[in-house]
Amino acid sequence: MATTKKNTTTTPDDVNLNAWAGNRIVTLDEFIIRSEKDFEYATGELTGLLRDIGVAAKIINREVNKAGLVNILGVADNQNASGEEQKKLDVYANDKLIECLQNSGECCAIASEENDDILNIPPIGSKSSHYVVMFDPLDGSSNIDVNVSVGTIFAIYRRKSPSDQPANLSDFLQSGIQQVAAGYVLYGTSTILVYTTGRGVNGFTLDPSIGEFCLSHRNMRIPEHGQFYSVNQGYYSKFDLEMRRYIDHCSDQNYGLRYIGSMVSDIHRILIHGGIFLYPSTRKFPRGKLRLLYECNPLSMIVEQAGGRAINTQLKRILELEPTELHQRSTIAIGSPALVNELQAFIERYSALPI
Repeated sequence: MATTKKNTTTTPDDVNLNAWAGNRIVTLDEFIIRSEKDFEYATGELTGLLRDIGVAAKIINREVNKAGLVNILGVADNQNASGEEQKKLDVYANDKLIECLQNSGECCAIASEENDDILNIPPIGSKSSHYVVMFDPLDGSSNIDVNVSVGTIFAIYRRKSPSDQPANLSDFLQSGIQQVAAGYVLYGTSTILVYTTGRGVNGFTLDPSIGEFCLSHRNMRIPEHGQFYSVNQGYYSKFDLEMRRYIDHCSDQNYGLRYIGSMVSDIHRILIHGGIFLYPSTRKFPRGKLRLLYECNPLSMIVEQAGGRAINTQLKRILELEPTELHQRSTIAIGSPALVNELQAFIERYSALPI
């Protein structure tokens, strides 16, 4: 069995960052402003958007940590755009993200997993916004009532429509390779924000004593291999043959099964320790269950930027899929390159469908 090892490749940008940061505390705001020169369109809009998301994350974190005390646990008595039961904290997180993104006017439109349609944001003054934001406000919300980690996932795209007109659906139906930034916030034993703008992946841990996200994980790199696989094995009998064979292989290799039920939590663990996350098709969800635009694309960008791979069970690169629906679903296999390559070999060998 291959041993787990870190990819330690560095770039000139990484060297410059390390020289600049040294051992001192670097806040998220400071890091974003410092990195602005790397953006293709350095107008300050993308910088402002990332800072707005950071503010929303602090507010959501506060409510997640005191949810049991203020009666926002439980069900909100309605369903989201994907037909799933909404939790009270889902609704709260969704509202706070929209509120923070509306206030600055740095984006022209929003799409959320919780909403049926896109939400256009009126311009502030004469400002023309050039970005749209998509997010899953609270991934893993089924874990909320039992105090298990949940998260927020976001993706930022540059709009395609004219900036003097309202945004439209084409601004959101872009492939993942068009993302200009993507990230997630994990609300766990500590709260960490991880993001990329296409120049590596960095993580920031919230210091509650000063109320700031501080750089804690520089130039994150996923191990080439790993000893863990993450899948809802309760659906084993409903998976296709090639997926069952691969899961059996993982068990034979003594890989550890780790499945939290929050994609952010599972991906974060794999990003740190290596491994593979699987969400294949089932009889109930033949096209997959996870949302391409709100979950698969942003997390795939992060994992690829950290040196990993992300494909669907038809062996297509997730980031190259062309979306046709706002709430389109997808299968996914994502994680350490060696393990995704292993899965690919099983699909090529055992799949009953042409690949």
